[in-house]
Amino acid sequence: MASLKYYDVILKPVVTEKSMAAMADKKYTFLVHPEANKSMIKEAVEKMFEGTKVLSVNTMNQAGKNKRRGMVTGKTAKTKKAIVQLTAESKDIEIFAGL
Repeated sequence: MASLKYYDVILKPVVTEKSMAAMADKKYTFLVHPEANKSMIKEAVEKMFEGTKVLSVNTMNQAGKNKRRGMVTGKTAKTKKAIVQLTAESKDIEIFAGL
């Protein structure tokens, strides 16, 4: 695959009760490209959201689930989640402000 640009790395934010509670500690959860590594995720967050400074990035791979429709079986796509910890003096990420 061609090299990933920073705007291709972050796919969408994850909005759950657990991720919303973690935002009080400046931890934000994103669905990211499965081939992205921690340094790519850090660079993407700092470039996409002005004034943010990333302290650490934790990633987790989620395997696809087995799904069935009648006799036909298949798998959903595998995904990768990233939990991004911002520094104390960093600005908050604005897309989560209204939630």
